[in-house]
Amino acid sequence: MGHHGWQGNPPGTEDEARRRIVEAATTCIDRAGLAKTSLSDVATEAGITRQTVYRYFPSLADILRAVAMANVEDFAARMERHLSTFTTAAEAAVESVVFAVRTVPNEPYLGLLFQAGEADFFTAGVTSPLSFSLGARILRNLPIDWPAAGLADTDLEGLAEILMRLFISFLQYPSTPALTDDRLRALVRRWIGPALSPTWTGGIGI
Repeated sequence: MGHHGWQGNPPGTEDEARRRIVEAATTCIDRAGLAKTSLSDVATEAGITRQTVYRYFPSLADILRAVAMANVEDFAARMERHLSTFTTAAEAAVESVVFAVRTVPNEPYLGLLFQAGEADFFTAGVTSPLSFSLGARILRNLPIDWPAAGLADTDLEGLAEILMRLFISFLQYPSTPALTDDRLRALVRRWIGPALSPTWTGGIGI
């Protein structure tokens, strides 16, 4: 691994190099905003050349994706706190979609890819097995009696996948006219709620 620059303190591993570039990009975005942040700015902040940045991230969009993903845990923690106020499986599922649709575009880091016109990068990250596992973890930590809703622990990753794909759809292809929070909530409840009702017999496992 090349150690050119790095302000005299070269990283010890490839992962550390990527992390420091992501931290430099975050600093630049916080200071000047996305519109005024370039790959050259990131390189200068990290104390390296543009060529060194390219070794780890082929484009600014790749860096933005890494910045967004580095802040997923913080977003997940806030979503979990919000959802913990709901007591039924259906309520928690519905509110997870509403929370994500309304919150992500205004997130300082998760919303970067939408601001940069790189929604496909965001979609690929959200619809990954890692993201589904994270979603299942959030659901598992909620004060919900999932068995009473007909779900085993092994069903939660599948539920997380459905909810994430649903929120991505609403986010990338919003309704016309735009749905209010209450209308979005009612729509999701109408079609997701029955699957999480103890009296529903359609099953949810695969």
